[in-house]
Amino acid sequence: MATSEVAQARRIVTEIPGPQSRALQERRLSAVAKGVGSTMPIYVQRAGGGIVEDVDGNALIDFGSGIAVTNVGNADPRVVERASEQLSRFTHTCFMVNPYDSYVEVCEALNRLTPGGHEKRSVLLNSGAEAVENAVKIARSATGRQAVVAFDHAYHGRTNLTMALTAKNMPYKEGFGPFAGEVHRMPMAYPYRWATGPENCGPEAAAQAIEQITKQIGAHNVAAVVIEPIQGEGGFIVPGEGFLPAIAEFCRANGIVFIADEVQTGFARTGRMFACDHEGVVPDLITTAKGIAGGLPLAAVTGRAELMDAVHGGGLGGTYGGNPAACAAALATIEAIEADGLAERAAAIGERMLGRLRALAGKHDIIGDVRGRGAMIAIELVKGGGDKTPNTEALAEVVKYCHSQGLILLTAGTYGNVIRMLPPLVIGDDLIDEGLSILEEAFARL
Repeated sequence: MATSEVAQARRIVTEIPGPQSRALQERRLSAVAKGVGSTMPIYVQRAGGGIVEDVDGNALIDFGSGIAVTNVGNADPRVVERASEQLSRFTHTCFMVNPYDSYVEVCEALNRLTPGGHEKRSVLLNSGAEAVENAVKIARSATGRQAVVAFDHAYHGRTNLTMALTAKNMPYKEGFGPFAGEVHRMPMAYPYRWATGPENCGPEAAAQAIEQITKQIGAHNVAAVVIEPIQGEGGFIVPGEGFLPAIAEFCRANGIVFIADEVQTGFARTGRMFACDHEGVVPDLITTAKGIAGGLPLAAVTGRAELMDAVHGGGLGGTYGGNPAACAAALATIEAIEADGLAERAAAIGERMLGRLRALAGKHDIIGDVRGRGAMIAIELVKGGGDKTPNTEALAEVVKYCHSQGLILLTAGTYGNVIRMLPPLVIGDDLIDEGLSILEEAFARL
């Protein structure tokens, strides 16, 4: 496993944010659009492994990974070396004008790594939202149908079509409509909040969704079903057991393209290379981004050859899609994941975190649920005492304390009451334990 030059230890030398971060924040207010938010306004100087250093000299434990992007660690030496070498040769030609081998190599790797042994093709793009939008385009072109199905609590991006697919209004959709049409929303298998209990959630939710698709849309009109195998912004919801396979089988039986949005869950994050692997689900199309290139912007759609090749020549692409430096970084990232066993490492991180968090939940009944797979872990805060009303006040207090102590945490959830944890897969056990101890202190202070 490649080592970072950044010391792997938390260090607090000023209040957080410190004076230099506050000064930069003042500059930001007159330069950056107000609509761009930041979870934690500490300005970064460098990062590596499980540590982020700010401009004031504070070293913070990273439980965010830039929202599941730096799975192999920030500035991984292999990623830096290969991307730098590429930058010294050429920075851009546009693959649609003059192609280059690294684009082809990334596509070959994706075709090999993604679920299923069928013949595949890939297209490289810039962002997760762009990948999802292109997957829908491909599905519509291949099937000749228009309707698209998404789910409650989904998040798929900030473009017009992906906002339509996204469930949560604030802050993602408010005031930005009208949205793309022919998008239909179905119930999600949310075990913690399923009325008849988590044990019934998977089959009941699947039956409801299938009935609604059949009766309200008509299966023969549906081009694609788009779903996150584990929902991200929706609150790290792991669907009830059996839900994903049932939906995938329904799609297969009705000529519907099953699109797995693995933008956040992909590249070893959940303890497998892809989250679909946990239940043996083989998607027709799979979208990837975030963890694909060690921090450089790259995304992809990978899928069955007959679907991908159904689009007419020139129908897919984009000026920057598959940028050569990003492709080089992706090849280094994939090498690191496989060589260093980072899927197995993610599984070990999950076991370590879930044990501590479940013990914490036993002490604080406002922790309604602890869930996740691999290094994609969340806790949902409620009023407690049997009351599942979302507890956003407690969440705000917990996160504020953790940030003040140098622990980077993210929030999520349709109800704004979920703490999500996405540490880099190269983080040391000592930093995991220290971060969880800070979290325990935060709850003890409530």
